[in-house]
Amino acid sequence: MTQDTAKLDIVMQAAPVIPVLVVEDPARAVPMAQALVRGGLPAIEITLRTPNALEAIRAVADEVEGAIVGAGTVLDAAQYEAAVAAGSRFIVSPGATDRLLSAAADHDVPLLPGAATASEVMHLLEAGYTRLKLFPAEAVGGLALLKSLGAPLPAAKFCPTGGITLQSAPDYLALSNVACVGGSWIADARSIADEDWDGIERRAREAAGLT
Repeated sequence: MTQDTAKLDIVMQAAPVIPVLVVEDPARAVPMAQALVRGGLPAIEITLRTPNALEAIRAVADEVEGAIVGAGTVLDAAQYEAAVAAGSRFIVSPGATDRLLSAAADHDVPLLPGAATASEVMHLLEAGYTRLKLFPAEAVGGLALLKSLGAPLPAAKFCPTGGITLQSAPDYLALSNVACVGGSWIADARSIADEDWDGIERRAREAAGLT
């Protein structure tokens, strides 16, 4: 069981920020994703937190040129299978279980599993995973934790997600073990419901310019 780091690096290096999205209405998914891509954020994580999330992923995969759409909050093998069938090009989970890692081994679509402690990171490294999501980043120690993990566990490269803002993102991105960050501020539920595509594109452009 080995993580496909090449495929995940395409996602994690596409831009400094991966938008983490909760999409209630699939009809809004396409213009939302188009705004994100125009703003320079092609990698898009649509979380499986709504009944219509899979339909939204399918719409973006089918209709938005340049988008690299993935599924977030994937918790088990059934969700993994459904997300892949909908067109997800990467899978993100808040944590990792043996069953989830087993499901990942059955697919060409790569998994970005979550970790929050040194032991969890070590477990995933032993399983062949070097690209990880730190979640919930701010709640578990954020910058201080990542700095502490860097020296003893240099093989792990992270996408910290959870509580990160436009203001705090540059501090995370400056760390050698951070490849990108996940952020919900770019396209929050209100801006999607209001169809504020110009605002989403503007925030995406700001995020794409972060270093």
